[in-house]
Amino acid sequence: MGNCNSCPSKNNCNKQATCTIENNPNNKIKNIIGVMSGKGGVGKSTVTSLIAKKLNKEGYKVGILDADITGPSIPRLMGVQDQRAFSKDGVNIYPVVSKDGIKTMSINFMVADENQPVVFKGPLISNTIKQFYKDVMWEELDYLLIDMPPGTGDVALTVMQSLPLTGLVMVSVPQDMISMIVAKGVNMAKKLNVNIFGVVENMSYIQCPDCNKKIKLFDGEDTDKFLKEMDLDLLGELPMTREIVEITHKGVDTVSEELDEVLSNIVEKINNKISK
Repeated sequence: MGNCNSCPSKNNCNKQATCTIENNPNNKIKNIIGVMSGKGGVGKSTVTSLIAKKLNKEGYKVGILDADITGPSIPRLMGVQDQRAFSKDGVNIYPVVSKDGIKTMSINFMVADENQPVVFKGPLISNTIKQFYKDVMWEELDYLLIDMPPGTGDVALTVMQSLPLTGLVMVSVPQDMISMIVAKGVNMAKKLNVNIFGVVENMSYIQCPDCNKKIKLFDGEDTDKFLKEMDLDLLGELPMTREIVEITHKGVDTVSEELDEVLSNIVEKINNKISK
């Protein structure tokens, strides 16, 4: 049965009468944000890790639930790929904590070799995600980010129906075909009455190392049209840069002033939408 008293969406959802969400009474999670793309290869997990690190640096308690069960990348992005989750009592699972204090949970923390495939059918994948939410000892968090796999299948449906989401962040790149596929995820969320905070456009531009001029790889008309048609806000534009690779793949924590400003604006816009 649902437990409204320990639910982050208490008094702020339309599921009270039919709610089947199971919450762990040991966990006090204020906000749960799904990060979704609808399309693979757009840097969704990278955006998840960047937002998590920025929130963490601003003093918030942050966790990441890696819902990409068959293609997990959060452990490597957070620099904890060699660690394993554990249980003290055989029921509750304790997440892995990164060096900067971000709690993470991924299927890769429960397998002996990260190179071995996870061959799960849909129902088992859905149950694993529910277990990662309910049985993991997240304890007190200001934000739990859900890194979702591409598409509008079992995982997206499970996250939107079985987790008390505060809202979604959509990740896209400035290409017409990508926007069309991302739109499928947007329309799915709208049908399920899930709040969408807006879109983070990844690989939006490159920056000239000599003159600092921003060079758009695409003209941007596709993005403007997509946002208008979907009635969505643009949360921020991330550049295609080696710096982001260094941050997400090598555990580098210092960021340039320009990137820090972009991430600050994204986090500020998300918080403003939550507080409305």
